[in-house]
Amino acid sequence: MAGNEVSINLGSSRRSQADTATLIPHSGNLEDSNRRGTKTTRFKDDDEVLEITLDVQHDLVAIEDVKAVEDGGSGHGSRFDGLSLVSPSSSRSGKLASKLRQVTNGLKLKNSSNKPQTQLGKNVRKRLDRSKSGAAVALKGLQFVTAKVGHDGWAAVEKRFNHLQVDGVLLRSRFGKCIGMDGSDEFAVQVFDSLARKRGIVKAVLTKDELKDFWEQLSDQGFDNRLRTFFDMVDKNADGRITAEEVKEIIALSASANKLSKLKERADEYTALIMEELDPDNLGYIELEDLEALLLQSPSQAAARSTTHSSKLSKALSMKLATNKDTSAFYHYWQEFLYFLEENWKRIWVMTLWLSICIALFIWKFIQYRNRAVFQIMGYCVATAKGAAETLKFNMALVLFPVCRNTITWIRSKTKIGAVVPFNDNINFHKVIAAGVAVGVALHAGAHLTCDFPRLLHANDAAYQPMKPFFGDKKPPNYWWFVKGTEGWTGITMVVLMAIAFVLAQPWFRRNKLKDSNPLKKMTGFNAFWFTHHLFVIVYALLIVHGICLYLSRKWYKKTTWMYLAVPVLLYVSERILRLFRSHDAVRIQKVAVYPGNVLALYMSKPPGFRYRSGQYIFINCRAVSPYEWHPFSITSAPGDDYLSVHIRTRGDWTSRLRTVFSEACRPPTDGESGLLRADLSKGITESNARFPKLLVDGPYGAPAQDYREYDVLLLIGLGIGATPLISIVKDVLNHIQQGGSVAGTEPEGSGRTKKRPFMTKRAYFYWVTREEGSFEWFRGVMNEVAEKDRDGVIELHNHCSSVYEEGDARSALIVMLQELQHAKKGVDILSGTSVKTHFARPNWRSVFKHVAVNHENQRVGVFYCGEPVLVPQLRQLSADFTHKTNTKFEFHKENF
Repeated sequence: MAGNEVSINLGSSRRSQADTATLIPHSGNLEDSNRRGTKTTRFKDDDEVLEITLDVQHDLVAIEDVKAVEDGGSGHGSRFDGLSLVSPSSSRSGKLASKLRQVTNGLKLKNSSNKPQTQLGKNVRKRLDRSKSGAAVALKGLQFVTAKVGHDGWAAVEKRFNHLQVDGVLLRSRFGKCIGMDGSDEFAVQVFDSLARKRGIVKAVLTKDELKDFWEQLSDQGFDNRLRTFFDMVDKNADGRITAEEVKEIIALSASANKLSKLKERADEYTALIMEELDPDNLGYIELEDLEALLLQSPSQAAARSTTHSSKLSKALSMKLATNKDTSAFYHYWQEFLYFLEENWKRIWVMTLWLSICIALFIWKFIQYRNRAVFQIMGYCVATAKGAAETLKFNMALVLFPVCRNTITWIRSKTKIGAVVPFNDNINFHKVIAAGVAVGVALHAGAHLTCDFPRLLHANDAAYQPMKPFFGDKKPPNYWWFVKGTEGWTGITMVVLMAIAFVLAQPWFRRNKLKDSNPLKKMTGFNAFWFTHHLFVIVYALLIVHGICLYLSRKWYKKTTWMYLAVPVLLYVSERILRLFRSHDAVRIQKVAVYPGNVLALYMSKPPGFRYRSGQYIFINCRAVSPYEWHPFSITSAPGDDYLSVHIRTRGDWTSRLRTVFSEACRPPTDGESGLLRADLSKGITESNARFPKLLVDGPYGAPAQDYREYDVLLLIGLGIGATPLISIVKDVLNHIQQGGSVAGTEPEGSGRTKKRPFMTKRAYFYWVTREEGSFEWFRGVMNEVAEKDRDGVIELHNHCSSVYEEGDARSALIVMLQELQHAKKGVDILSGTSVKTHFARPNWRSVFKHVAVNHENQRVGVFYCGEPVLVPQLRQLSADFTHKTNTKFEFHKENF
């Protein structure tokens, strides 16, 4: 026979653990024989070897010849091309007719796969070209073993098997955990089932050898093998065809693995999209070649990555870096020290000045009392107590300045002092001064109570003689005499009140992180912090009294406490009065929307004379929630907008109650609207929406992000709700693009006559990373507005959904395909619903900085970050590295929550 002949031994097929299922191994290479449409193959049933010749024409198969031959055949049995003629799950049968039907079905499948591929425009199937740039990216996909799954190799998998095994076998439900695919149990189970089907394993357990066989296939880096594994996982009935129902199942499975609930709800729509693309003839199924075409022929990730992997990237990799051949530890630490100085010089000189003043005051007062008569009785204790008291007076005065928000906002907006003073660290400096106060209190009170007073009580009459002008002719009789005096009880009361305020201001208590079972939990939280911090009113009153009634100072000009406090207290009181009058009138609510992720968006009218800069924040008070609490929120509207907006994420008691009272008056959104609940009052007040609570607004106040106008290029990075101040900047940049690039009418109140000046920012990169797909609804309107109006591409938007596995992971492979198809056909992203394409997993921040450095040589880049502090060290280090190793200067700023 001229056709290709293959001997197939069924008797030696792989069996399951129960030896109930038998597979016919891979068939021979079914190439065309010299006789048109004729195929020949052999198989062995127990001791009988048969040779079957079939006439194959399209889907029709006719038996032309069946004859018995001696075992051994013609030696062609070793030529396999990887096609299984029968379903791997078929059960063992000793009847020739059953085996013949299996072979016939296999040949039909093989023949049907060779039919003309109308979608690809080919009459004869040919191997797709994998040398194209798009293919080069696609070939990195479908990775079952990634940096997060099984990257530590078989040894680690074997170790986990030994830990998870039960009676020497691994349960199907534990397969994902064993191979390192944590968090994707449903997806891992489907991988298990597909590999088991291929091998005829029917039991839901694996031995170690079988697990290793599975692992070797999953870790195979060959693209054909990975493509086949993925195809088999979708093709549940192993007929070599993927139906629409199977596509829908894998879409739902991928959506679940990536925590994309909305995508799962639209599985029918996306199934139709894939079938329309890959099955234009409406055959009802797609085949392996179609899946490969989708990976290799679509724009794929190459287009999506064009912004971060530009052709210029290679230039950044080969830049002449300013390095030194000296690789010693000393050089390394010296470079780190220089980096630290360059980044923190503002903080360093301010801290140095503050410490110098504290030390100088302490030494001055210490020497003064070292030369007084009281030193002969109380010794160094009194000198220490008085030195600490002098620093304490200075710090009690200074601690008020960092919380004078209006003053700081005016200074940083109207003067150049911000160039040398780190106003962004005002709250941190407030905390440092508070620590200095704590040290001063400990030294002052400790020295008096444990040393000065006991030594005076034990002094003899001759030694006490010089003390009579200060403590009276008669020596104090006991310790209680000091405590009950004005100096004593005021001092002890201040210590107790400051200790309470200091403890409840710690993050552990202020953010209410105590366990529910802890009895102190009800005494903590923001309310406890706010009220105890306002005990300072009593503390300052007692401090003045305490400073007047001194034991050892009788002349008024030596009682300097009031001199230290006069100006700071007056300034702070003026600030509070200004805030009281400015926040007296309530703003009018225009729109309300409740978004996924527990985010409340409030759109309100601007208070009279209210002017602000993008990046600034305001304080909001809602009497319906709490009459005393004021909470800060970043402004998300742009200065040029005719409204004021904030986006509030519910994280605590106050924000949760605020969301509740506004949600009660909202309605479900109609078609074309985003959000879960909405209310639009811009068209007038109705009876249904008149119940909205009143809001009081105080501000605006300065923040690090407001300095964005000082830079040619902006790199804006937001995590979750941290995108709020950056969205305002994006909108402001867009507004100035439309206005011709001048700044006008955006200065804070009191700025005087409006002046126009050139708008420095020429380019902005916005990276937003969020875990939830619903988060993209928060700023969908802004995204669409930028895409529509930014004709010159000044603003580059990058959305990243970190709940989706990185591009290349098999768990997100279908999501990537869907995204490409949806964006190519409709221009809309499947996650955000905007024209901005969403990337998967977290960005490679080093690549982001390279991209900016390459495209903006010899320019200053302002890096503004707002979000959780976990990313701060990395971004700060990258900013320093690229500043020193490239000719682009990166200046890092972070937002303080």
